[in-house]
Amino acid sequence: MRLSRILIPSALLLILASCQTMTPEERRAADERTCAGYGFRAKTDAMARCLLDIELDRRAQTRSMMERNDQMFWHSPIVVERRVIVHRP
Repeated sequence: MRLSRILIPSALLLILASCQTMTPEERRAADERTCAGYGFRAKTDAMARCLLDIELDRRAQTRSMMERNDQMFWHSPIVVERRVIVHRP
């Protein structure tokens, strides 16, 4: 089970790094192939758990990316420059 905790995120990164957008059906099929590659059999509780873990990892990664983007936006320095022009007679 430890091995799957390493391989699942790695597989997710490969899937997410692809240039194409996958349909939900394609994503599900890819997830099933991934879990089958780990040795889980279709229509078992173990397969369902593997698929759930993949989906939860995907959601966590999305949240993490969104949080990082928010931090970059909100925590970047803001430079305010005020120029005063004095007219002398």
